Amino acid sequence: MIFYFSGTGNSLYAARLIAEHNNDRIISISEEMLQEKDCYEYKLEEEESIGFVFPIYAWGPPRMVIDFISRLSVPDADDHYVYSLATCAGNIGNTMKALGKALDNRGIKLQSAFSVVMPNNYNLLGDVDSREVAERKLDLAEEQIRGISKVIEAKQTGVFRIRKGPVPFILTGVINPLFNQHALDASRFYATDACTACGLCQDICPTRNIHVEGKPAWGSNCTQCLACINHCPVRAIEYGKYTLKKGRYVNPRVSG
Repeated sequence: MIFYFSGTGNSLYAARLIAEHNNDRIISISEEMLQEKDCYEYKLEEEESIGFVFPIYAWGPPRMVIDFISRLSVPDADDHYVYSLATCAGNIGNTMKALGKALDNRGIKLQSAFSVVMPNNYNLLGDVDSREVAERKLDLAEEQIRGISKVIEAKQTGVFRIRKGPVPFILTGVINPLFNQHALDASRFYATDACTACGLCQDICPTRNIHVEGKPAWGSNCTQCLACINHCPVRAIEYGKYTLKKGRYVNPRVSG
């Protein structure tokens, strides 16, 4: 069983590759969280693994992932292999340490973890990768994920193929909490006159934070996944001046 969170498709792509190799099932964390349960309980088949696949947000797991784990219940979790894979632009700080702590609180032990570089989608800072660079990154990522899938298939423990980067305790321990406290601000999102009110942004928002009545309006429950900006078919959504004249990115190898 693979629990995944994805905004523009990179982590969904990774989850699907792992599931394809290991004949596994995938479950969307955002769709589960829309049920607003106090507890999410799952019963696993014998020998079934538990995987967590998600992108890195400011050197930490998306807040929704941690919130989901805080309500997660897996009976007999000790009998199952547990791993995680984080997609990122470069390095992940102490993300896996933070994830491991959250899992420990639920009686689940993280046994192996991986990070894989994917094309950049965070066009609030810098720009997205060119198509050529994105394709090269995806080719390399696919090769890495297929190798990781074999590690998962063999249920190898103690394998931590991750790039922490410099001063990971500051990246995850200081910058990430500041990001979660101050950067999850949807007030600067707006739609230009190019908007056709198609409703796609409303449909794909993982927190259902967008409502389209003529033009989209954003609420206060944003996770900064930027799915709305990057998926908009007419590039009508902007975030202040940060995204003007910037590219857009959606994983081209994910459909549906």
